[in-house]
Amino acid sequence: MAKTSQRSTNRSWQSKLQRSRWVSPIALMLAWEAASRIGLIPTRTLAAPSQVLGTLWGMIVSGELPANLAVSLGRAAAGLVIGVSLGIVLALVAGLTREGEAAVDSPVQMLRTLPALALSPLFIVWFGIGETPKIALIAFATLFPVYLNLYNGIRGVDVRLIDAGRSFGLSRAQIVTDIVLPAALPQLLVGLRYAFSVAVLILVVAEQINASAGLGFLINNARDFMRTDIIVVCLLVYAGLGLLADQSVRLIEDRALAWRPKLVEA
Repeated sequence: MAKTSQRSTNRSWQSKLQRSRWVSPIALMLAWEAASRIGLIPTRTLAAPSQVLGTLWGMIVSGELPANLAVSLGRAAAGLVIGVSLGIVLALVAGLTREGEAAVDSPVQMLRTLPALALSPLFIVWFGIGETPKIALIAFATLFPVYLNLYNGIRGVDVRLIDAGRSFGLSRAQIVTDIVLPAALPQLLVGLRYAFSVAVLILVVAEQINASAGLGFLINNARDFMRTDIIVVCLLVYAGLGLLADQSVRLIEDRALAWRPKLVEA
């Protein structure tokens, strides 16, 4: 009974804590609206929240926002698929064999120090000004978080687990699939979370490269006409994409790592 009462109290406290997290954002929005109404913040500098919400609704109803959002999501998804796939393959090669580490790790570490955004002029020279350089930038930037985390996860597997597998007569392939990869999965998911957030950041800049559609295209047009309301709408969508991506990986973590104890719930 005592444990049940304590759990109920903890749930009630957690529920109150979740609700209280909305207090400061709401207060900030109200202060922003008030400052805009009294002219402290000019519309040309930053549109009021009410104006932003009206613009958001109008762009949704007209289909302008969904159409451009679909283009941006396509670019981000294509770059993520390429970057994450390459990162996983390279991490497996470098993490599972000494020869692979010697061949792969040094070049990857050198490329990792290159700023992805600084490569955009070179990518334009190589791939033109179409969709390819945008996707290539996202793929390049998202490769490294996945590689680094999975590589460290593989190399950080407890040797005693591998020795136990060998004592049970497991082959090398079975040790990799049944011990090493499951043990490295938490690190891979951390890398995915970083990769998703990086993809959104790079997407913002990549869509400034001669884009004819997408959220970046909307921002460029809004900048030319001083439409700060449209700019804020697109920024909110970018932020929403980052939050959605992070939550999706968290959902995968909860299902794939259900066996892992959680300190917060302990």
